[in-house]
Amino acid sequence: MNAIDRIYTKRPYFGVPRLTRQLQEENIVVNHKRVYRLMKVMGIEAVRPKKSLSLPNVAHEIYPYLLDNVAISQPNQVWGVDITYVRLRQDWLYLFAVLDWYSRYILAWELSDTLLVGFCCETLKRALTIGIPGIHNSDQGSQLTAAEYLAILKSHPEIKISMDHKGRCFDNIFTERLWRTIKYEEIYLKDYSSPREARQSLTEYLKFYNEERFHQALQYKTPAKIYFGKTC
Repeated sequence: MNAIDRIYTKRPYFGVPRLTRQLQEENIVVNHKRVYRLMKVMGIEAVRPKKSLSLPNVAHEIYPYLLDNVAISQPNQVWGVDITYVRLRQDWLYLFAVLDWYSRYILAWELSDTLLVGFCCETLKRALTIGIPGIHNSDQGSQLTAAEYLAILKSHPEIKISMDHKGRCFDNIFTERLWRTIKYEEIYLKDYSSPREARQSLTEYLKFYNEERFHQALQYKTPAKIYFGKTC
């Protein structure tokens, strides 16, 4: 699973056959059935145009994507949220984050050992104590289309709800770049032995990311400087 995560982060368009082949090239003995099963456990799939074979859960509300050709010019104009997999030595966790797209500032984040919606709801509530977005964008995953999660957004009528097109992670490109940065600068360099160790290390790194890490796209300023400087 660690190897799958590393390959998938770099090549999100790899499906089961390509991932299986790449793992075999790295001398990992595995077949396509095992790769398929582990990808299901991790909640990932190849990013590619889909036929009408994978339909949204009709029990969940789905909203249109609102960000085509939208110029993002200020903090709190658009927030993106997503969940990713975090490896441990003998286990795995899930990381949820709320990101301001303009400043790249992480407003709130949380780790969980399950994909139950509760940890996403609590994280969103914490983010909303800092600011209110004009648009909240997510994928169509079951956690982020759950009634409990959407109810929090609906309690703020000024927030417009936007969802990625099915199977297109690049609709949420800033959050996808965030995951790539966190994984290559933190997670892949560490060997977390426990959830506590992962939390401590990620707390340090994400504080660094917000307050000390210079971003070329921000003219070498930090996310915190841009976010709070523009919203003060």
